[in-house]
Amino acid sequence: MSKTPNLKVAEPIGDVQGAARADAAALRAVRKSHKLSDVCYDIRGPVLQRAKQMEDEGHRVTKLNIGNLAHFGFEAPEEIVVDVIHNLRDAAGYSDSKGLFSARKAVMHYTQQKKIAGVGIEDIYIGNGASELIVMSMQALLNNGDEVLVPAPDYPLWTAAVSLGGGAPVHYVCDEQAGWLPDLDDIRRKLTPNTRAIVIINPNNPTGALYPAEFLRELVEIARQHQLIVFADEIYDKVLYDGETHTSIASLAEDVLCVTFNGLSKNYRACGYRAGWMIVSGEKRHARDYIEGLDMLASMRLCANVPAQWGIQTALGGYQSIEELIAPDGRLTRQRDLAYELITQIPGVSCVKPKAALYLFPKLDLKMYPIEDDQQFILKLLEAEKVLLVQGSGFNWQQPDHFRLVFLPHEEDLRDAVGRVARFLDNYRKGLHRS
Repeated sequence: MSKTPNLKVAEPIGDVQGAARADAAALRAVRKSHKLSDVCYDIRGPVLQRAKQMEDEGHRVTKLNIGNLAHFGFEAPEEIVVDVIHNLRDAAGYSDSKGLFSARKAVMHYTQQKKIAGVGIEDIYIGNGASELIVMSMQALLNNGDEVLVPAPDYPLWTAAVSLGGGAPVHYVCDEQAGWLPDLDDIRRKLTPNTRAIVIINPNNPTGALYPAEFLRELVEIARQHQLIVFADEIYDKVLYDGETHTSIASLAEDVLCVTFNGLSKNYRACGYRAGWMIVSGEKRHARDYIEGLDMLASMRLCANVPAQWGIQTALGGYQSIEELIAPDGRLTRQRDLAYELITQIPGVSCVKPKAALYLFPKLDLKMYPIEDDQQFILKLLEAEKVLLVQGSGFNWQQPDHFRLVFLPHEEDLRDAVGRVARFLDNYRKGLHRS
């Protein structure tokens, strides 16, 4: 006698769906890491998301929030493009974890031009932009409770990288009345036994300040006395106006451990190539363990993208077309001058004229513009005039009275954009008067 197989009776579809909903309701929420709780990057933050939504709705938004040179018609030098294309067939495999020999050799020669002593091939790391290397340098160094002095205002990746690495960013003030130079007394006041390092952004983003050599020597002396590592962000070291020259702080600090960052993004208008480098110089004997940590992290990511590395030697050793852009009649100089003229004509707006980089960091008179939340202020500007800026608090500035403006658009577009900012501020003042 044959046996009837045990067949599972199918549950009604409605019951299955109901059970699935019940299971979903019982699932634990997936939350971001606590390590991200103090991490902020408002250059591409909530206001940008609103700008993207407006673009999806059909609005044309003028984006003055980020120094993305290609977006405004600044092209990477042709010889770099050709070199990258020519070497693509040799770029399919991994490179050394620190980077191609030719790229690091070119960076080594550049350190000699900058008078940074004692740098060898093994002291140079190529990264996917300086940004990757900044994060890596903090992860290799910091333990919970370690403090790093970071400027205010700063490029916010630095504050984020310190927090993500488990450290505590401690912001020292840059003095607007002194042309945005760091306040040395404030730095001294904020030193503690837990302070491991100081970050110097020179030329500065967002203020456009350029630190003279004699001032850098004072910073070096503080680092020397307190055994601090100097992290020097010099990504704009060729974007200089009015005949100014740049001094690498590492060239003044042979007995202090320095880690210097640079890359192709700004000087060579190749942001998307993601080709940057990090140089370890100065007194390295006591830092062998830290350097071993850097080597370990460099190896873990295998290597930086190889195609862009092939452009580094050509960039550093070839014709420096940035000189044309920063000449007295060059496009960047003209646009800086125009943006400065237009923004400072607006009632209640002042600005230190930048000596370097790609930005203005204007100040609003809070008596005329009593702002409490600068992010909401910038959001209202975006929605009213379709111009996207970044609020000062996005650069860890404590008062709601500054914003950063990128002066990369062509002059006609710059006039239009700053004109819309002026109209918004005029309406803002009139609205306060009516209320």
